[in-house]
Amino acid sequence: MSDDRIHAAISADGTEIAGRVHGDGPPLVLFHGLLEDGDTCWEALLPHLTGQFACYLPGTRGVGLSGDSPDHAPPRHREDAVAFVDSIGEPVLIMGESNGATLALHAAAEAAAVVAVAVYEPFVTSVLREDDLARVGAVIEQTAEAAGRGRLTDAARAFVRAVATDSEIAALEAAGYFEHNSRYVPMLLQDLQEAMADDGPQPTDPSELAKITVPVLLLRGERTLHETFAADAEQHVAEHVADPHVCEPLPGVGHFAPSTAAEFVAGELSSFFASVRRPT
Repeated sequence: MSDDRIHAAISADGTEIAGRVHGDGPPLVLFHGLLEDGDTCWEALLPHLTGQFACYLPGTRGVGLSGDSPDHAPPRHREDAVAFVDSIGEPVLIMGESNGATLALHAAAEAAAVVAVAVYEPFVTSVLREDDLARVGAVIEQTAEAAGRGRLTDAARAFVRAVATDSEIAALEAAGYFEHNSRYVPMLLQDLQEAMADDGPQPTDPSELAKITVPVLLLRGERTLHETFAADAEQHVAEHVADPHVCEPLPGVGHFAPSTAAEFVAGELSSFFASVRRPT
């Protein structure tokens, strides 16, 4: 499979969702988080996976190679994820990080082709504590303020500081993360605005998680900035899916481990996916 292959799917409202495909092997769909695209989010991880998997890297609507639509409500993003998975036409594995982990969980609940799913620190709004809510609100306000002054790179930094440690910020800065992803700040703010207005069912509601019958690997970092929230979110998902596999917190890493500790994360993914695909 050529590394310049592009796979595209048409979502329920006609929006094209597309991403590059790298490597050979069983299909592995990777859903990126907020303020990222499919290429930059998984750039460090890919060299450790493409010898084992055909890695599909879709962008959310308006991001990367995907088309756009005025409607960025959370249900549209979830429809996009399911449409992309279904379009591959064969059994697939799924990985998601942060907000992308929420999309991965939804796809695992709704797409019949999913064999197993791995999530890194999924964002579960129902377990947010009061101090978490206050912090999230302050970060969004700072991000919007910087964006309103036309300082998109500063806005990107303001948003990422909510979840990244100082060492992660330094690594992301050196990799050009903020300059590249600053283009997505307006899209980020639109997504957040529509998410806050959404009062419908969430992929992390117990009734929705109960639909997931495939094995679920739950990963989080030992040095994640908001350790309590990450632990609460992990426990919540583990309590409500049918077959949870909870990994010990990955030592020495934080929320951006798929970028800053890629070899370590890839090892956990490879072991898990090999175990669930082994014939019984």
